[in-house]
Amino acid sequence: MTTTTAPDASAVLDHRLTAADRCDSCGAQAYIAAEVNGSELLFCAHHGRKYEEKLRSIATSWHDETARLTAGD
Repeated sequence: MTTTTAPDASAVLDHRLTAADRCDSCGAQAYIAAEVNGSELLFCAHHGRKYEEKLRSIATSWHDETARLTAGD
């Protein structure tokens, strides 16, 4: 993986979820994406944390952008 010093460039790479991505449980903005059985599930921070323990054991990927909530984006 290439390391970059430009903060804007790394933010683009780390943040793939947008305001248009909505939680599958409640419709709030999604900050967590999990791939389970070939399907992507999207969750807000609350529901992502609620289901994380069960989903992590079966998910093939877990993408967490909840740090954006406190990063001052």
